[in-house]
Amino acid sequence: MKKLSISLLLLATVSFVGMASVNPVDGEVDIAKSKVNWEGKKVTGKHHGSIDLKEASLEMKDGMLTGGSFTIDMTSIKNIDMAGKDGAPKLEGHLKSPDFFNVAEYPTATLQITDVVSRGTEGEYKVVGDLTIKGITKPIKFNAHIGKEDGMHMASANIEIDRAEYDVRYGSGSFFDGLADKTIYDEFTLDVKLVLK
Repeated sequence: MKKLSISLLLLATVSFVGMASVNPVDGEVDIAKSKVNWEGKKVTGKHHGSIDLKEASLEMKDGMLTGGSFTIDMTSIKNIDMAGKDGAPKLEGHLKSPDFFNVAEYPTATLQITDVVSRGTEGEYKVVGDLTIKGITKPIKFNAHIGKEDGMHMASANIEIDRAEYDVRYGSGSFFDGLADKTIYDEFTLDVKLVLK
């Protein structure tokens, strides 16, 4: 599946939104208000939806992002673009099956931040982390921004993930030949917005 959008994100996912005025104690994340959206693409189109966060936290020091982690509930995968149609439950079930994320065996995915570097502008960061999907952990990099949005301190990120690295093979041209217009692209995206309490 080429671009799964946690747009997550999962993921997650993560481009973060926050401000230098955020205090270290403000690193606690409001799970109820936070969102992760996904987007995946194939030769003939794309699908998008949402996925729930199970837990999340950000580490702040002197108003700067220094670390953090989040866990995604993979059993909560929802499709949005076909909402109300017969195809949505079918797609959700397929994504949860062993063909894709095998949520019965791997009900969560996690991202653990291992390094954060300022990009030279207030609230802008380059983030390095370890992303675990289906029990497989791989390093990942993404840009993050922390700031205020709609009156709330927020960390937001858009993370692109290569599913082939996590043994998610269904419809992948990286593993199967001759798929033609049935090919589902490997890259998917998670659009993650973490609201700080």
